Amino acid sequence: MPVPDPSDDPLSRERAHLTHSRAALRSMREDVESLDIRDVTANWVNAEVLSRQIEERVKALADLSHTPLFFGRLDYLHSPGADQAEGAEGERFYIGRRHVHDADGDPMVIDWRAPVSQPFYRASKKNPLDIALRRRFGYTGGDLTAYEDEHLSDPADSAGDAATSKLLQQEIERPRVGPMRDIVATIQPEQDEIVRSGLGGSVCVQGGPGTGKTAVGLHRVAYLLYAHRDRLARTGTLVIGPNASFLHYIEQVLPALGELEVKQATVDDLVAHVEVRGTDEAPAAVIKGDARMAEVLRRAVRSHVTMPVEPVMVVRGSRRWRVPAYELEVIVRELLDRDIRYGAAREALPQRIAHAVLVQMERSGEAPDDRVQDAVARNTAVKAAVKSLWPPVEPAKLVLRLLSDADFLATHAEGLLTEDEQKTILWARPVRSVKSAKWAAADAVLIDEATDLVQRTHSLGHVVLDEAQDLSPMQYRAVGRRCTTGSATVLGDLAQGTTPWATRSWEEALTHLGKGDAVVEELTAGFRVPTDVITYASRLLPHIAPGLTPVASVRENPGFFEVRPATADSGDTAATMATEVVAACEELLRNEGSVGLIAADARVPLLAEALAAAGLPHLGPGEETTLTTRLTLVPASLAKGLEYDYVVLDEPRAVVDGEPDERTGLRRLYVSLTRAVSGLIVTHAAPLPSQLAEGAGAL
Repeated sequence: MPVPDPSDDPLSRERAHLTHSRAALRSMREDVESLDIRDVTANWVNAEVLSRQIEERVKALADLSHTPLFFGRLDYLHSPGADQAEGAEGERFYIGRRHVHDADGDPMVIDWRAPVSQPFYRASKKNPLDIALRRRFGYTGGDLTAYEDEHLSDPADSAGDAATSKLLQQEIERPRVGPMRDIVATIQPEQDEIVRSGLGGSVCVQGGPGTGKTAVGLHRVAYLLYAHRDRLARTGTLVIGPNASFLHYIEQVLPALGELEVKQATVDDLVAHVEVRGTDEAPAAVIKGDARMAEVLRRAVRSHVTMPVEPVMVVRGSRRWRVPAYELEVIVRELLDRDIRYGAAREALPQRIAHAVLVQMERSGEAPDDRVQDAVARNTAVKAAVKSLWPPVEPAKLVLRLLSDADFLATHAEGLLTEDEQKTILWARPVRSVKSAKWAAADAVLIDEATDLVQRTHSLGHVVLDEAQDLSPMQYRAVGRRCTTGSATVLGDLAQGTTPWATRSWEEALTHLGKGDAVVEELTAGFRVPTDVITYASRLLPHIAPGLTPVASVRENPGFFEVRPATADSGDTAATMATEVVAACEELLRNEGSVGLIAADARVPLLAEALAAAGLPHLGPGEETTLTTRLTLVPASLAKGLEYDYVVLDEPRAVVDGEPDERTGLRRLYVSLTRAVSGLIVTHAAPLPSQLAEGAGAL
């Protein structure tokens, strides 16, 4: 790129480059739209595929007016490297969300994932990585309004450290309205190392609230799709989240980075072999989610195989060929010893029997070929033997029998589950059919395990598993089946585990996932939660996750934080509290940004009525905020993974008491306390939990 005249106004030059870059992107999109494929496709199928690819390419080249086309600039001292196709001495690169080139093919914006862009995230005064200047840009809407320079290779310039960048702080602290946005302009060095780690290895990220672990996982997917496009196009990628609200919240991040093909799902979506209409008590769910159930199911599946007691007689023309029972038993035992999928072994069995017949044919002087073997495998007698020795297994029916037949369960759970544990998971009443059963979520996971024992589950190239700390061992196995030949990015926080089976250690969880060799990284720098709020919430850590490093907020703005006890001395306490909660919401709505009212699930109806009575419109979790409706009423059970500029937390004691035990309740409270980006008001009439009460006044 030519170096502009230094006498020009820098901001005007950068605005001009933005204008030219947008025009170049528009030309790139128009070039794709104008492609004529009528003479380059062999048939309508090829035409359909190519048309779809063109359509996706046009979408990927969309110019989002509210999203800056580039957010930074790098001025290199020297060529980025001899192996770089682009780059001369002193070359300049604009870093953005996607690649943009002019009519001659010269780059105007470099994709943030390209190797030449990496110093934008990694360079520092101590290690400038051959960067003379790093420039960050500030935007208002889609308009470039400011820039900030860091002279990394100038020893005389002590200013401009990325940690003190004003524009960086402004971007981090920008109000949250609407769905989650990408952090491509603010990725920190420790985050970038995880984002750019290779496809071959799995990574587990332990990160407290606001450390950006979800964003890191999503940007890692975007990076891997850039670096391994062809491979992942064949094998597929998947992002797994805890619930539909969470997935809706994050669904725009990857499209904003130009990635439109990544699928999203919950674990329940993955294992939806049956309709889930029932629920389990916690003790039953814990046992069903235990890894021991995998062996129970394996035993139950293999129990369908029986040893032969009669020979197989194959009639072909005038000849009869007899495979004795002892030879059939050898074949069956060999297949069992191979420990392959039940269905694959069942498909192999007729061919093995047919091969035994062909051996006899050859010994008698015949010369059978593969067609004869296939014909023998389809012989009525062989098919009858296979059905008897290795009958088909329907996974849902198998699990139905395990949960409703005490003797069947006892036989296959012997030495694995105690009698009391078996009684806990047995259904109280017999169930006649798969369709009439009131399956619980844990039952669907068992069916998924049984399905995989029968037929191998398709493996993807890469899976991102977010909020992983809440998965049971059997759920980890269900996810692991989807990436047996691929890699995984596991994201979570042990302190936020709120299920009765919550993860105790990442090493244990990764073993269940089948990724025991994954690298565990820890993020401790907080970019979302204000200092005063995270300090207050961290009082709970010794009680819920001893040993974890507290999050240290890097935000310059300490945020707004206040604990407000009830002011009424008598009367209807519930009504009074509802009034004070509404007042707190009205107060925070005077600020710019989103407001989340988080409350124990049981108190949500009361607060919804109070908001309606006060004329305050509100949304539910996952619904997109607007300029006129910025308040969301959030049950504490659904708060995980969400964020709001301001939060009103109603009755911490009710949040704790809403869980089956105090530790789980304190973890739920920790989650609820850490959803705020700019400010938090805690309202309460009941005494605060003792773990918070000390020094609970406004900080």
